[in-house]
Amino acid sequence: MTEESAVLYVVPTPLGNMGDLTRRAEEVLRSVPWVAAEDTRHSGPLLKQLGSQARTLAAHHHNEHEAAARIIERLQAGESVALISDAGTPGISDPGAKVVAAVRAAGCKVVPLPGPCALTTALSASGLLEEHFLFYGFLPSKGSQRRQALTELIELPYALAFYEAPHRILETVADLATVFGERTLVIARELTKMFESIHSGPLTAALDWLKEDSNRQRGEFVLLLSGAPAGGDDGEGERVLKLLLAEGLPVKQAAKLASAITGAAKNALYERALALKEAGGGGGGG
Repeated sequence: MTEESAVLYVVPTPLGNMGDLTRRAEEVLRSVPWVAAEDTRHSGPLLKQLGSQARTLAAHHHNEHEAAARIIERLQAGESVALISDAGTPGISDPGAKVVAAVRAAGCKVVPLPGPCALTTALSASGLLEEHFLFYGFLPSKGSQRRQALTELIELPYALAFYEAPHRILETVADLATVFGERTLVIARELTKMFESIHSGPLTAALDWLKEDSNRQRGEFVLLLSGAPAGGDDGEGERVLKLLLAEGLPVKQAAKLASAITGAAKNALYERALALKEAGGGGGGG
């Protein structure tokens, strides 16, 4: 295969199973003189296994502007560069987007290769029936910020997709249950690896399921949540909540009354009321 020179190739790498590296990706990584990698130490063994003689440069979250400048310099000198992350597709909750944007702005060519992605891998096996999905990526690490972010997604009729790390999985699933209540949650863990598991069940039971076996809390996670049921309150719960808060009712009481009036989930309204209060849009305390 003859590859073009002076091109930035965006190359997905395996999530865990080396058999998922495409033939085209192998050929690109063998042929380019430069590979921009999220972690050059991590990618070194992969390149060595492929017999690649490419030189590497680091392109991670903390140096993307500097890395982009170096990559553009190489492209303008007529040399092609392959951009890879530690696993999966660059730019999808991984470094790469800023590099690609800078390269395109400089007038250089970008060629994407299809390949492994944890998001689409999990979705394909989820069994969720929504025709549309929203990929959020990683939620905020702080609990209050995470719950506020989740409350803004309550009314969306789409499947919701999140990435999560093992040290936050219990907190995140607990917050999902608090905010969303009765939904279906798919927990996809260690995709394509030896201990891959895909569990689907009620969101309200998911935390207990994770706690039953500490091994279920290990690895990298994709969390897929079913969308808001048809015939939801279409924002009526929040509208009533804001009116009650504006009248000076305490947060807890306002959430309880708004839930009773509209049928919206009380826990979700309570979290939304707290978020509104923090943002200066709510009323009384409590």
